[in-house]
Amino acid sequence: GKGTQAKLLHKELEIPHISTGDMLRERVARKDDLGRQVEGLLQVGALVPDATVNKLVEDRIAEPDCARGFILDGYPRTVSQAKILTGLLRTENLDTIVVHLQVDNALILARIAGRRQCPACGAIYSWSPSSTTISEVCDYDGSRLIIRDDDREEVVTERLKAYDRQTAPVLNFFNASAFPYIAVDGAMSGGPQAIARNIFAQLKKMRGEDQAL
Repeated sequence: GKGTQAKLLHKELEIPHISTGDMLRERVARKDDLGRQVEGLLQVGALVPDATVNKLVEDRIAEPDCARGFILDGYPRTVSQAKILTGLLRTENLDTIVVHLQVDNALILARIAGRRQCPACGAIYSWSPSSTTISEVCDYDGSRLIIRDDDREEVVTERLKAYDRQTAPVLNFFNASAFPYIAVDGAMSGGPQAIARNIFAQLKKMRGEDQAL
């Protein structure tokens, strides 16, 4: 998924991976004012208000480690957010590339419904119908794996509906903008590494770099 690819891009490009979902879940865990405001929305798969997410992103990309660039994961999700982001990026004077992972909704539902996460280190584990066992503990620290509230099947279904309503138009916005755009088959054979190599190859081509990754 996009989180996995963002992590692989982070390792390759050595720039921060910024996940709005992770930031929001962190605030929920901290039980601060913002966390209490968004907890109910996350539990039912609803989108957090634009103003809230915009402020989180604006504050994060203003941090010194983002000066060379950053990878946004889970943002923007609406055209309104995309317009705000466009203004922020112009201010930062950074080259921008949009990466769209194309995956069928049924496959997305199956993948997320089989996902488990370590509550301690955040590692993600996936299960599929072809697997003979489901991992119960983290390979790194032995913590018992959990199913995130926002990974439950009914929540994922609502998230996909919200995507169709509000996020799909963002692609049209970027297509009509000056941002370079990469479309990648998110279900291609070879797993996450093959998808990452596809993304890296297209990025290098855009930057005029011919050497293989």
